[in-house]
Amino acid sequence: MKYVLVTGGVVSGLGKGVTASSVGVVLKACGLRVTSIKIDPYLNTDAGTMSPFEHGEVFVLDDGGEVDLDLGNYERFLDVTLTRDNNITTGKIYQSVLDKERKGDYLGKTVQVVPHITDAIKSWIEEVSAIPVDGKEGPADVCVIELGGTVGDIESMPFIEALRQLSFSVGQDNFCLIHVSLIPVLGVVGEQKTKPTQHSVRELRALGLTPHLLACRSAQPLLANTKDKLSQFCHVPAGNILNIHDVPNIWHVPLLLRSQNAHYAILKQLNLLSVAVPPDLQEWTNRAEAYDSLKNSVRIAMVGKYVGLTDSYLSVVKALLHACIACSLRPSIDWIAASDLEDESAKLSPEAHASAWETLKNAECVLVPGGFGDRGVKGMILAAKYARENNVPYLGICLGMQISVIELAISVLGWETANSTEFDSQTSKPVVIFMPEGSRTHMGSTMRLGSRRTLLQTPHCVTSKLYHNVQYVDERHRHRYEVNPDVVSALEEAGLRFVGKDESGKRMEILELPSHPFYVGVQFHPEFKSRPGRPSALFLGLILAAKEHLLAYLDKFQNGN
Repeated sequence: MKYVLVTGGVVSGLGKGVTASSVGVVLKACGLRVTSIKIDPYLNTDAGTMSPFEHGEVFVLDDGGEVDLDLGNYERFLDVTLTRDNNITTGKIYQSVLDKERKGDYLGKTVQVVPHITDAIKSWIEEVSAIPVDGKEGPADVCVIELGGTVGDIESMPFIEALRQLSFSVGQDNFCLIHVSLIPVLGVVGEQKTKPTQHSVRELRALGLTPHLLACRSAQPLLANTKDKLSQFCHVPAGNILNIHDVPNIWHVPLLLRSQNAHYAILKQLNLLSVAVPPDLQEWTNRAEAYDSLKNSVRIAMVGKYVGLTDSYLSVVKALLHACIACSLRPSIDWIAASDLEDESAKLSPEAHASAWETLKNAECVLVPGGFGDRGVKGMILAAKYARENNVPYLGICLGMQISVIELAISVLGWETANSTEFDSQTSKPVVIFMPEGSRTHMGSTMRLGSRRTLLQTPHCVTSKLYHNVQYVDERHRHRYEVNPDVVSALEEAGLRFVGKDESGKRMEILELPSHPFYVGVQFHPEFKSRPGRPSALFLGLILAAKEHLLAYLDKFQNGN
């Protein structure tokens, strides 16, 4: 196995995940099979209990793993299906070592960070890198490892030491280190500064790792003298100093790496030049250029709880992007804090309230994504009601589906106290309830997680047609609450149709409002399986409906085109 390690220096949030994904894309384009591992040095076992404000969205894998959003980037860029073990955390490593210690596996030895924790990290990397993730048999050729955080952080020290040992044990020809760093420009001087990167590389070298390539993040392309200075003081050949400057969209990053012959430098270091082919990135080139040339846009109202940090809904944003490009449109997402739509907001902050409603009314479609807790729920209900009553295309995901059920129960059935037991445990009309198999005492990994089968109940519904009339779909889930099966018949009498159910037939998965141009709610998260060039069917339906092209699209498909 060959390893490419991507580390980061100076500051966090430099785009190590996109860099690692892009390196994987370029190597895959050279005919190699690629897998990925993300190391997160935090003590949490996984990302499942972390706030989206703290760490961005929680990405869900087929096997139910709740992982860092960078694994979503890997899946989208490399078109692979990763497992929960592809995300290593300090919590997982310590837990595995302590479990062994309790069993007596260490034969009475003193259990220490070195060698026991570092050995556990190395064996985890070696085992997981051998698991095929691309649907083919046998291990991949190259494993791209991203080390989260910044070099020098106390919590990442055991991982740095383990990776130093790994580089030594696998040999020079099997290990390539790419260090991502920042080249700032001070406003007063206007000069590209290399000193932060010099210090970062010095720290890395002091820990026993020497970078083979530098990936320098900057607003503008690097100047020749900046490259020379970096080469001289960081002991990296000038040809191995890559400049990842700001680009119109992230699909340009693999093209940027190829144009600087990053693949050649990596293949040379890994002794793979004889087996690799010239990188074929024509599809990526077409995609990047097509997006840049788009003129028309579609206005999408995203009504959510965590709109202060767009990474909280990263996969939703990417799924909208994939769907828009398939329709030759540029997404124009209007972020609306759900609480700003509520009546209380009109008294406390009338300007924000008026602005939120104006934005909602100017949108061509409405999307209510997933979330937890009762903050903003009343605003989401108002958004769903507005979309339903005004024939505005609506897609509700997870909580967004439950919101549409609550709204219809209140507005159409007249059940004024209708609610979810998540928000009001004593409600007299619980239309959304806690799932029987859920845990009320433990939060981590106790939801209904991962890929689950949804059986489509009829071919004569919009969702079935968008999924090309398949009998079932396998989509990823992450929820504790579900539509109360006892109220389904009443809801259907009021006009809703539950067109997708789980294999038991008791759990509602997909709802539609047949009298509406496009009013769909899904209990699963279709955004997690959306890919560039293969958009999620439901996101595509939303965008088509926003531009009044949905019926023409469905007619085309029905006619066999």
